[in-house]
Amino acid sequence: MALECLPEAAKSETFFFGGIPVKIVTIIGARPQFIKAAAVSHAIQLHNQGNPRPYLREVIVHTGQHYDKNMSGVFFKELNIPQPHYNLGIGSGSHGQQTGRMLEAIEKVLMAEKPELVLVYGDTNSTLAGALAAAKLHIPVAHVEAGLRSFNRYMPEEINRVLTDHLAGILFAPTMQAVANLQAEGISPKQIYKSGDVMYDAALLFSESAEAQSRILDQVGLVKGEYILTTIHRAENTDDSARLETIFKSLIAVSGQETVVVPLHPRTRESLRKSNILAKAERCLKIIPPVGYLDMVMLEKNARIIITDSGGVQKEAYFYQVPCITVRAETEWVELVDAGWNRLVLPAETNDLIIAIKSTKIPADKDTSIYGENASAIVVEIICQQGFGGN
Repeated sequence: MALECLPEAAKSETFFFGGIPVKIVTIIGARPQFIKAAAVSHAIQLHNQGNPRPYLREVIVHTGQHYDKNMSGVFFKELNIPQPHYNLGIGSGSHGQQTGRMLEAIEKVLMAEKPELVLVYGDTNSTLAGALAAAKLHIPVAHVEAGLRSFNRYMPEEINRVLTDHLAGILFAPTMQAVANLQAEGISPKQIYKSGDVMYDAALLFSESAEAQSRILDQVGLVKGEYILTTIHRAENTDDSARLETIFKSLIAVSGQETVVVPLHPRTRESLRKSNILAKAERCLKIIPPVGYLDMVMLEKNARIIITDSGGVQKEAYFYQVPCITVRAETEWVELVDAGWNRLVLPAETNDLIIAIKSTKIPADKDTSIYGENASAIVVEIICQQGFGGN
């Protein structure tokens, strides 16, 4: 397997003001993780300015789970994330194959780097592989976005979440519901920290940059507040040809009255091609390639409605006060459904989604405080309190 080490990046962080540096290996591999890691890396940089105790040295490992330019490389540039010290180049594959290859490669990195802590994010195969490799080497694991549950064990993400939480020793829960989920599973309250959501930090941190740099609305020909943004990529939708056809037939049906823009995931495109609906979708919808984070922020901020099966996009819709329809039977972000910002629609018939689109509105209670602020700084502060040997 490919194991590309970037030693110059690692050598750039050797100066610090006294004490022993605490080395943190950050494992990332998918777009949502790049966003979360950007916020925490920014908080680490702020911490290290001045006279820190301890100095935190972050070593970034990119598994290569998302590996093309639009789904990976552009994010590092846009979000000002330090270039990965290691790029494992794993690429795609079945869940078992991908996770196994990641586990083997991450183990080699951890044995070479000997970090005090491994930091993982979210619920992907990269998350689980990083946590498992660290746990087997007796390296403490911290999980950002711990405690989320859809209670659907058919979702591979749910398996990844549950296993990672039970491997980790430090669990950063974004909400009180997440805290309650962890406690219900018997995890010690001493290991659980309600941090808030680091993705909200990223939304605040990069919103102005998106406004200044992105030209996506002009490029695609969109008018603010007059289009529907749609992202579909989860296997439960893309691998079910009948459901995928129903979703896209619904979008095609409403496209006569409203503009529908779809940054199309490669897996979704292939599934649409196999279902013989791609050509019609391309005629009726504004189908565009996957976009960078700043362009996605602008598309989200200015949409009338967002339709998605992504956990991250559900939250970002809320951050930007845009109503959301989630094409799933359940969501790990239940508080958004309770607050009226999100509604679950698993369409059995074309009309199910059409009715939801026509009736979805901004809720009367515009509560913007569900996820708190400064979660990334809280994560860094708690890490510093663990006593890993820095002083």
